[in-house]
Amino acid sequence: MRSFSLALAVLASLFFPNRFTAAAEPTSSERPNIMVVLCDDLGYGDLACYGHTVIQSPNIDRFAQEGLKLTSCYAAHPNCSPSRTGLMTGRTPFRVGVYNWIPMLSPMHVRKREITIATLLRQAGYATCHVGKWHLNGMFNMVGQPQPSDHGFDHWFSTQNNALPTHENPFNFVRNAKPVGPLQGYASQLVADEAEEWLTELRDKEKPFFMFVCFHEPHEPIASADRFRKLYTAPEGSTLPAHHGNVTQMDDAFGRILKTLDEQKLRDRTLIIFTSDNGPAITRRHPHGSSGPLRDKKGATYEGGIRVPGIIQWPDHVRPRSTSDVPVCGVDILPTLCAVAGIPAPTDRVLDGTNILPLLEGKPIQRKKPLYWQFNRAKNDAKVAIRDGEWKLLAKLNVPSPKPSGGITIEEIDAVKNAKLEGFELYHIQSDIAETTDRSESEQEILEKMKRQMQAIFEEVQAEAPRWPAWEFARYEGKILSEYYRKQEAAEKKKKNQP
Repeated sequence: MRSFSLALAVLASLFFPNRFTAAAEPTSSERPNIMVVLCDDLGYGDLACYGHTVIQSPNIDRFAQEGLKLTSCYAAHPNCSPSRTGLMTGRTPFRVGVYNWIPMLSPMHVRKREITIATLLRQAGYATCHVGKWHLNGMFNMVGQPQPSDHGFDHWFSTQNNALPTHENPFNFVRNAKPVGPLQGYASQLVADEAEEWLTELRDKEKPFFMFVCFHEPHEPIASADRFRKLYTAPEGSTLPAHHGNVTQMDDAFGRILKTLDEQKLRDRTLIIFTSDNGPAITRRHPHGSSGPLRDKKGATYEGGIRVPGIIQWPDHVRPRSTSDVPVCGVDILPTLCAVAGIPAPTDRVLDGTNILPLLEGKPIQRKKPLYWQFNRAKNDAKVAIRDGEWKLLAKLNVPSPKPSGGITIEEIDAVKNAKLEGFELYHIQSDIAETTDRSESEQEILEKMKRQMQAIFEEVQAEAPRWPAWEFARYEGKILSEYYRKQEAAEKKKKNQP
C-alpha cells in the first residue's frame, strides 16, 4: 500500500510540477504545528511580491518564494470583524451575526455556540495562542460575552480592536484577562515579542501548537518607527513614508517570528498561512494603500475589497516558488486545518468553507457551493457577491444602505432579515479581474444559473442570521483618538511658534 501511495505521489509530481504532494492523514504524534498570520487592511497590491514597486517587504517576499503564492485569495468579508469571524468559524459572517466591524462595548459578538478552529485544535491536543488584534466581541475582557479563552485560546495577548491611543506605546493590551498597562514600542513589535516568548518559554512543548498572529498593521492609527519611515521619500507633509514604513515594520516583525521558528527548529514541522482581513483602507489621512489591478478598496464587494495576499508555506508539502490562481477564501481555513490535523470538521452546522488541502496535492478543490460575501454596509451599490469558478455575480438589495456608524438600528436588523436581491452585475472574473465589463446582458444563461445559486445561499443565511438589540455607537476609540490627535496638533503648533 505504501509503494502504491509513493507511485501516486510520483505521478502527481509529473502532472503537477508546481506542487509537492501532501502526506497522508497525520497521527496524533505527527500533527504539524500551525500558524495563521493575519494583517489588517493590507491590500492585494501592498507587497513587493504582489507587484508593489516601492514598498519593501523582504521577509514576506522570501516567504512567498519558499512557498505557494495564491493570486485568487479572498478574505471572508470586506471588513475586519466579519472577516475574522469567517476565518475562525468557517462560516460566512452573516450566519454568525457579525454584520459590521465591532466597536468596543457593542452587543455584537461571536456567540459561545459558535465553534472556532482554535477550540477544535485545543480539543485535539494543541497548545493554542492568540497575539494581537481580537475584534470578535464588543465587551472585550468583560463579563457577558465570550473572550479569547472561551473561543479556544490557552494564552492570549490581545486588544479589542486597535492598539490605543495609537499603535505606538499602547496601553490597552490584555494578557490572559489581565490588563497589561502602558507598553513601550510599536504594536507589531510587541506582538512579535509575545509570540517569541510563547514559542520559546511559555507553550507546552509536548504538544503541537496553533498560533494566531493578528498584526494591527497597516490599519490606522498608523505609527511607524523612524528607521522604517526613512526608507521612503515623499513631499513634506505626506503620510506615504508612515504608511509604507508601516508595512515594512510589520514585515520586520513577521521576519522575527520566522527566525524564532528557525532557531527553535520548528519551521520544518509548521504549516504557515499568511493573509489579510480585507483590502486597503485608502483613507483621507493615509491614501496610500494599493489594490493593485483590482477595483475599489476595503468595504466594497468588488475585488479590491475582498481579494487579498495569501501565501502558504509547509515544508515537504508545498513546493517553493509555486503559484495558484484557484479561488480560496478565509472561510476555507477551518475545514482545511481540521484536515491537516486529522480531526473532523463540525457537522452540526452549515460550513461555508471547503478543505483546500487537495490544492497542495495537485488536485481540484471539491467546492459544493460558490464563495459568498454579504455586506449590507458595503461602500459600493452591490451588497452581495458570489464567485463560482471563472464567474462572479454581484447584487444590490432593495433596502437603503445604513448610514455610516458602528451602532445598531432596528431598521438595519430588519433589513438583514427581510431584504431582497435585485440589480445584478456579472463579470468573467478569470479574464477581467478589474471588473470592467458587466456581462449580465450577454450571458443570460450563466446569469440565471448564478442568480439561483446566490438566491439559495442568501435565503439560507438570512434565515439563520440572529437579531441584535438596538445599540447607540459609543465612539469609545474615536474619543481616545480625537484627544490624542488634538494633543499632537497642539504640540506641533507650539513647536512651530517657538523662536
